[in-house]
Amino acid sequence: MKLSELAGISFVMPVLNEEKYLKASVESIFGQFDDLNSGKSGQIEVILALGPSTDGTDAVAAELASRLPVKIVANPTGKTAAGLNLAIAVAKGDVIVRVDAHSELSPGYAARAFEVLLETGAANVGGVMRAEGTNPFSKAVAFGYGSRFGLGGGTFHVGGTAGPSDSVYLGVFRRTVLGAVGGFDEKIIRGQDWELNLRIREAGHVVWFDPKLEVGYRPRSSWRALAKQFYDTGFWRAAITRKSVARANLRYFAPPLMVVGTIAALVLAVATGLVIGVIPAALYLGFVALAAVSAKDLDLRSRLNLLVVLPTMHFAWGLGFIVGLFG
Repeated sequence: MKLSELAGISFVMPVLNEEKYLKASVESIFGQFDDLNSGKSGQIEVILALGPSTDGTDAVAAELASRLPVKIVANPTGKTAAGLNLAIAVAKGDVIVRVDAHSELSPGYAARAFEVLLETGAANVGGVMRAEGTNPFSKAVAFGYGSRFGLGGGTFHVGGTAGPSDSVYLGVFRRTVLGAVGGFDEKIIRGQDWELNLRIREAGHVVWFDPKLEVGYRPRSSWRALAKQFYDTGFWRAAITRKSVARANLRYFAPPLMVVGTIAALVLAVATGLVIGVIPAALYLGFVALAAVSAKDLDLRSRLNLLVVLPTMHFAWGLGFIVGLFG
């Protein structure tokens, strides 16, 4: 089967407060067109679901639409899942490519994903999120994303062998399967991909990981934004986990157990005066220091930022997971 035999490919992107990143993200989509070898302009479309941004995102989107064939739909709630569903509802393609406004597709990404989709018969294919920082803080965050010191080694962060997977970053979907499973769950604020891929797999379909599919990602560049992102992600991961605890990866429980263990030990140390209570915290700080020393590709300022970034990732995610699991 070839692209010419399909109704086409639709790139869909939810957008909210992305003034800094939207232009590069959209242009990375249009950089895919030549590789797809489409003979008909109508076979490929780009749809932006614009939320109620408070920065200059709308102006950037309007400028892009004035010079590129970009379709814009309104997303009044600004929520990611709602925006994706609204964009998919007006999409004409048989293949849906999800793109994030914080991301940039690598050259040949869509063509490769389309080939894998056909070769494997999968319902969704995706690859590796390559986080790329622009300042010492975001470079430290990018290291955390791509290191086992940070997020624990998920395949779509650190890579791995091509094959069936629980979930993938973003995704290139068969439109028919998305419709059959009901699209994205709009009640879920974060972790929609994982939950959707769970339903796809429960319906008997395959989610396929291919490490050759790379997407550049711009991580948060401030402590406040990072802490909020990871708290929210942990909270919603727990909310999804409650629905299917048996299917949850054990590594999801590592950060909340660390939070509980460290706090309990410190409380014990304060209450009893036993020095042994500070050992867990000391071991953890040693772990973070080892990560900073081992980050050979980072400059000194970025390594120093790791001393703040890694604990923020771990403790914010872990606290969010605890609240989401029992809240």
